[in-house]
Amino acid sequence: MVVTTAEGNELRSFKFKEEDESQEVRAVERRVLLETLANQLPQGAVRFSSKLAKIEKIEDGNTLLQLVDGTQLSAKIVIGCDGIRSPIAKWMGFPEPKYAGHCGLRGLAFFPGGHKFEPKLNQVYGRGQRAGIVPISPTKVYWFVCFNMPSPGQKITDPAVLKKLAKELVTNWPSDLLDIIDHTPDDTISRTPLVDRWLWPSISPPASAGRVVLVGDAWHPMTPNLGQGACCALEDSVILARKLAAAIESGPAAIEDALSSYGCERWPRIFPLTIRANLIGSLLQWENPVVCSVRNNVIIPKLVKLGPMLEHTNFDCQPLQNQVV
Repeated sequence: MVVTTAEGNELRSFKFKEEDESQEVRAVERRVLLETLANQLPQGAVRFSSKLAKIEKIEDGNTLLQLVDGTQLSAKIVIGCDGIRSPIAKWMGFPEPKYAGHCGLRGLAFFPGGHKFEPKLNQVYGRGQRAGIVPISPTKVYWFVCFNMPSPGQKITDPAVLKKLAKELVTNWPSDLLDIIDHTPDDTISRTPLVDRWLWPSISPPASAGRVVLVGDAWHPMTPNLGQGACCALEDSVILARKLAAAIESGPAAIEDALSSYGCERWPRIFPLTIRANLIGSLLQWENPVVCSVRNNVIIPKLVKLGPMLEHTNFDCQPLQNQVV
């Protein structure tokens, strides 16, 4: 990982293994990850573009799901992993996620002949904004630009407008950023307000209600400052699958207990991570020039210890399948 200022001055360079031997960083394209997981399921198990319009309990104890296209599904178990604006979470009584004070522009640059970037996470810190790039394949480079805004503003989807905004934000920054933005296909660039939901104990609803349960961003949206949002969703899935596998043959009561147990086990991990991600984002988005100078000249190069800061990534999910003897 390399951290530089907007002027191109290196603040710190390190290898994760040197900071903590247990660390390993892999950049994976979301599309590839989803396709890989989906391909492990029976054909037809996944129905794409099935937006939920309504959810309600019915007399037999099942849950009725009505899709936008009019399709109705009666489900014995509902796992809501439908993202930050989850209608299932809303139905369960969760509040809307709160805006964190900054927005993110993201894209996936494509270099048909291959790119020149080393397999490193590169971050650039400015005043009230920052950027990052990381190669994810020999031809693709993921990038982001994070910038402060007092409110989320209007939704913008026009790729030309988004590219223009991104380039304006980093106009005088290292030129590689501009080149990467120029090589970004229109269908991969997006702008999103960064939001999260703090699951306060005894105040927030539980992760499950009967045989309906939430996973990932639907339950615990967090800002991407720790790079743990999708990772936590995968952790959720492993824990939930194990608990369901042990209870699913025992009847409705055992299933409800398993879903409740999942929420109790996961909460002590995801609640602190959500708060930590928010606080780190706030620190990295400082605008005051004096404070930024202290950050760049003292905190990052001299005080920050990467090993303890990366401990949150050390989640052991155990083997996903039983070994065949």
